[in-house]
Amino acid sequence: MDQDNYPAAPILIVDDEKNTLKSYELAFLSAGINNILTCENGMCALEILSSKEVELVLLDMIMPNMSGTELLRQIVQDYPEVPVIMVTGVNSLDSAVECMRLGAIDYQLKPVDPDRLIAQVKNTIELRKLKRENYLLQKHLLLEEPADRPEAFVRINTQNKYMLALFQYCKAIARSRQPVLVTGETGVGKELFAQALHKLSGCSGELVTVNIAGLDDNILSDTLFGHQKGAFTGALNNRPGMIEKANDGTLFIDEIGDLNIASQVKLLRLLQEREYSPLGSDSAKISTARVILATHRDLSELQRDAKFRKDLYYRISTHHISIPPLRDRKEDIPLLLNFMIEQISRELNKRPPQYPSELLTLLKAYHFPGNIRELEAMVYDAISSHKSKMLSSKVFIDHISRNSANSQFSGDIQKNYQNLGNCFSGLSALPTLKESVKILIKEALKRSEGNQSIASRMLGITPQALSARLKNNGD
Repeated sequence: MDQDNYPAAPILIVDDEKNTLKSYELAFLSAGINNILTCENGMCALEILSSKEVELVLLDMIMPNMSGTELLRQIVQDYPEVPVIMVTGVNSLDSAVECMRLGAIDYQLKPVDPDRLIAQVKNTIELRKLKRENYLLQKHLLLEEPADRPEAFVRINTQNKYMLALFQYCKAIARSRQPVLVTGETGVGKELFAQALHKLSGCSGELVTVNIAGLDDNILSDTLFGHQKGAFTGALNNRPGMIEKANDGTLFIDEIGDLNIASQVKLLRLLQEREYSPLGSDSAKISTARVILATHRDLSELQRDAKFRKDLYYRISTHHISIPPLRDRKEDIPLLLNFMIEQISRELNKRPPQYPSELLTLLKAYHFPGNIRELEAMVYDAISSHKSKMLSSKVFIDHISRNSANSQFSGDIQKNYQNLGNCFSGLSALPTLKESVKILIKEALKRSEGNQSIASRMLGITPQALSARLKNNGD
């Protein structure tokens, strides 16, 4: 690290009091932080942000003309990657909550504790440096041709190039002690990635998994941190928590998006300080566990709704693995189907059946809201009731019909339908109903690879009705 220019990009301090700016400067210089810019109002700050890369903004809340809160809104909107620490002389819980809701990573009261402030700033600088290095590494690995397939991923069946590149990225970060965030829809295999990362890490301890969905703060604290004898009624013995069990290994926390705010504060302390205290204990313990966290929820949306702390997100997302849904890697469906038929048939003591070729076409045309887990459930159901040489498509057809009817306007599909309005609004003239129907039929036939039976189900009509429309349209 170049101490003559630390950090690489300057820290911007915004306060309308010159003496306060000077005191900040002296405190930072004494801590070895010498790349500093100062200004006394919001307009000056925006000019600097528009012309220079800034590492972090330290922002006073109460200033004339443009308040710190107004400036915070502007920074979050125009420069969302720049972290902001708010400082104020007003000791108000509402103000603190509002600042965190708007996107500040921390809120400190005047007179500021220099040690706490400098620790927060240095921690943020190091995290940003790690994120930049991590981004460059991920970009490099995702652009180059995938190399060998690590043995740790043997349970993940794929030939998708992006997935294979993710394997290489996991291999590159496996020995990092920083947390790893694994995101993706339900059923894409987040826990399999956690298991692979643990194997690749070389950790001597075990992989300990905890699903925190539905746990309140007290139960979560007991689950993670453990308790001492007598900590509460019924605590008859000391009980180690999951963190202690994962020492020298990996702690996998699933459904992190369901964590309440009080628990988020405790988790942040664990990740930043590697310290935790069992319930009923006055002394802190040190954790040696590597932490992997997973969620199917949109953490950015939760932050906007003030349901997930921005500083916690900043801490857990140094290494980020985003697993694509099955609908985005449909070339894997034949591989997965063959593997599941073999595996499930063996489990049920049956001979693996053949399947009709149109089954693959049917599955590739489906949007799979439940991803690989949903495909596996379909195959289990089909194999369980299978009695002939050829696997029947009925179970798959019935399942897809039910789920298409129930969820065609939800999630990702709903967004696509909402965007149709924008598509039509840009046209000088609307297509006629006949033209629109023709376009829909053409797209359904394309997705179904010309199979009219599958195309008719996608359109919600009978095969006979589709055939009649094709004749009427002259196709």
